[in-house]
Amino acid sequence: MFSETIMASSTESNVKGENSQVSYKKVINTKTVRVLQNKKHANDIFDIIEYLQSEKDKEIIFASNACSKIFCQLFSRGDLYVGDLPEEEDLVNDDRSAEEKYRIFMRHRYSSCVELLLENIGHKAFQVKETSLCALMKFVAAEGKHPLQNLDEHFNFPRELLQTVVEHLLSEKEDMSLLISRFQEFLEMDDVRYYVMSSVRDNIYRVMARNKKAVIPVYQNNVFTLLSTINVPSEASKLKKFLVKQEYKLEEWKVAKPKEHKRAFEQMWLVFLKFKLPSNMYKKILVILHDSIMPQMSDPTLLIDFLSAAYDIGGAISLLSLNGLFILIHEHNLDYPDFYKKLYGLLDPSIFHVKYRARFFHLANIFLSSTHLPAYLVAAFVKRFARLSLTAPPTSLLILLPFICNLIRRHPSCRVLIHRPCTAEEPCDDPYVMEEEDPAQCHALESSLWEIKTLQKHYHPDVAKAAMKINEPLTEQEDDISELLELSTFQLMERELKAERKTIPLEFDTATELLKSSREVLGVHFSLE
Repeated sequence: MFSETIMASSTESNVKGENSQVSYKKVINTKTVRVLQNKKHANDIFDIIEYLQSEKDKEIIFASNACSKIFCQLFSRGDLYVGDLPEEEDLVNDDRSAEEKYRIFMRHRYSSCVELLLENIGHKAFQVKETSLCALMKFVAAEGKHPLQNLDEHFNFPRELLQTVVEHLLSEKEDMSLLISRFQEFLEMDDVRYYVMSSVRDNIYRVMARNKKAVIPVYQNNVFTLLSTINVPSEASKLKKFLVKQEYKLEEWKVAKPKEHKRAFEQMWLVFLKFKLPSNMYKKILVILHDSIMPQMSDPTLLIDFLSAAYDIGGAISLLSLNGLFILIHEHNLDYPDFYKKLYGLLDPSIFHVKYRARFFHLANIFLSSTHLPAYLVAAFVKRFARLSLTAPPTSLLILLPFICNLIRRHPSCRVLIHRPCTAEEPCDDPYVMEEEDPAQCHALESSLWEIKTLQKHYHPDVAKAAMKINEPLTEQEDDISELLELSTFQLMERELKAERKTIPLEFDTATELLKSSREVLGVHFSLE
């Protein structure tokens, strides 16, 4: 009887020692054919699955593909038991038919195969990880088409298997970013993406709830890598690509509704942002927040708590958080009266030296673009920038000076700062209070821009030239500062060295080797040739 065949202990010797002259590929191929062609050779599946635990990467990869082929065919043939799976030990004295016992046996082998493939997602070799992931996703598709449970509902999707795959991708100990980028291909499927979002949300809550005040950098980086690859469609017409096709009342399926995708996307991100994050991750999230996260949320104003908490961290993170707050204020009617006060509080000498300097001035230009801002507020920003310019490097001054002029162009009532007679040559008491945190109380409108007059004698000719423009009537056309935002010290000096100059007769010989000799410090980085 077949039941006696499958329950008997295997009398075959280990495949690897069976014939040292036969390659593992031939062994696996032979046994794969035997398993699929004749149920009497069902025990051969043990030997194929055993290769999934091999110490050799190539053997694991080949066996994974063989298992994928075997079980996908068994799914299509209906040779896997459907329903609550009985224990194998209970089958010895069971009166089930040989056919049913075969299906139960192969269902158990399928479960063992899935467990080993999930384990191999954490393998040290990327090719093994990738092959295991692809095999598991084939099983997801197969289970969706041929469910292993008798479901009452008509919408069949193997959520539990996919959830387990997601759990292994979101490792707490290993960086899985490379494999997650490979997984992105499957996220193009609308149903996979929807259930992945639900799985990620549940996984974050489960893992982080155990460590509410702790930071888990590796895990949270894996989560962010996966989240940042997910984009939801905005229209129902774009929801057409499914891994598991549903033939019954598709319009009633949540996966077919864009608003459900947005809701799942929103819940996933809100749960992730609810817990404490590594400091470098705040920057990564805030950089993409306005372009990749907010537009895909049903209610972006729910991010207010995260943005407020991010601002309190300080530095570049505070600046980046203000970008999100600004969008909520102007596009979603959020009432946030302290916005400009907080922006004013960020203006200190460090803004000229941070990595996000260019982004700071770009955002500040947007924040201060409205012509409806009160004069005292704009004057406070102009004066604060002017005072900071006294210690700023030349590259920042070439941005700052036209930026100040642009602000005055937008707000003519601030021209009084230029025309007030107090200058650098005529010492006077400046009523402006630099230490005041409230722009409404700093007395900026009562002051003057004597700092710009001082910069007219700057050692760098370009800075002095830019500062001189304030002596002339300002045109209505604003200066374009976009090309100056990324200007570096290296570029500034290289531009000066390449500039053409008139030859001036001198009484001494012109130096020729200062910037050419490879032994000189400047000669290593710059060349006149």
